[in-house]
Parts: sequence; structure tokens; C-alpha cells
Amino acid sequence: MRDLLAGLAYAWRGLRLVLQPGLRRFVAVPLALNTALFAGAIWYVLARVDALVSRWIPDWLSWIEWLLWPLLAVAAALLVFYTFSLAANLLGAPFNGWLAEAVERRVTGQGPPAFSVREMLRQTPRLVGAEARKLGWFLARAVPLGLLFLVPGLNLLAPFLWLAFSAWALALEYLDYPMGNHALLFPEVRARARRRRLLALGFGLGVTALTTVPVLNFLAMPAGVAGATLLWAERLRASDGAAA
Repeated sequence: MRDLLAGLAYAWRGLRLVLQPGLRRFVAVPLALNTALFAGAIWYVLARVDALVSRWIPDWLSWIEWLLWPLLAVAAALLVFYTFSLAANLLGAPFNGWLAEAVERRVTGQGPPAFSVREMLRQTPRLVGAEARKLGWFLARAVPLGLLFLVPGLNLLAPFLWLAFSAWALALEYLDYPMGNHALLFPEVRARARRRRLLALGFGLGVTALTTVPVLNFLAMPAGVAGATLLWAERLRASDGAAA
């Protein structure tokens, strides 16, 4: 339980850290991309919902639009929010490694070799590719887990299993940035997180909580990167072991 609570605290420490002067600039670009993506997706979906409602509701039932349209709009907005958070991570991938480096240098006074803008641009295809592979790892486990919602009896446990899996996946997602800066591959990230399982799970639950709070959800990604970097520097960096 102590590790679980300590992990939760890292998410909130990361949030406070990215709001400090000197680190805000590393948040501004991915935040702008995330906001533009979210706003554009909401506009598109709402326009489509409006067209569908107008097409499928006959004229003599047009009064129902005033009741139906807001419900559909809210449902569509929620769907877009949770779906496009994955795309936001893909867009933010080139900047998250840079942010992790800056956080590590601030809290430890040392870090991986410094990033330059040219180096970041050169590494962008590799970083986006790595992010896509992590997404594949997530989907390979999320799809079978999602099917549990359709199994009578097991569907009672499915929400809790899904929450635990989502928290674990977020922990791995963000730990991969500071550890990747030190040339550790994703299997090694998973191996080290498993050795401090409750600590990593608590951190993932903290990031999950941030994603559910309006306004703060736009800062969940940089806060997760910063919190993961603190977790790496203070708890996981000294861990030994081979990749799994």
C-alpha cells in the first residue's frame, strides 16, 4: 500500500513540476497540438451528428431533435475525447523525450546527452514508430480484455480489470520516455516496472485520475512524462536486470 500511494503522488508531483518556469516551454507545443486536435475532432463529430439527426428524424418528429441532439452530442464528445487521446500521444512523442530530459536534468543535475532541435527532428520517425509499436502492444491486450464485458459473470469484473490494465499501460507509456533516453528498450521498461509493480500501478492510477478532470486532462500527458521521469530518477534507475 505504501508503494501504491507513493506512485499516486508521482503523477501530481509531475503536474506541479511542468507548471514551473523553465519547463512550461516544453509543454506549450504538444499542448497546442492536443488542443487543436481535440477542438477539430469535436467540431467534426458535432457537425456529423447534426447531419445524421436531421436526416433520420422525420419532419413530424422534428421536435425530438431538441431532446435527442444534446444527448448524442455529449456521447460523441466523450467518444472523441477518449479516442483522440491516443492520437495526441502520437503527436506529442517527439517532444516528450525532450521534456523527460529537461526534467531529469532539473531534478538530478545530469541526464542523457542533450537534445538539439535538429536531433529531435531526425529522431521523430523513430519516436513515432516506437509509439505506434506501444499502441500495438496495448491493443493486443485491450481487445481480449474488452471482450470480457460481453461475457456474463465476468462482465462484473471487467470494469475493474480494465481500470487496472489502463493504469498499467499508462505507467509503461510514460516511463518509456525517460528510460528510452538512456537507450533502454520497451521490454526493459516493462521488466523494471514489474519489479516495482505497485509503485508503477499507483503512478498509472494517478495519471488516469488526471485524464478524468476537465482542463487538467490537457496537461495529463506532460504531467505523466514529468512524473515518470521523477519515478525513474528516484526509484527505478538503480534497478538491475535484463530485458524481459
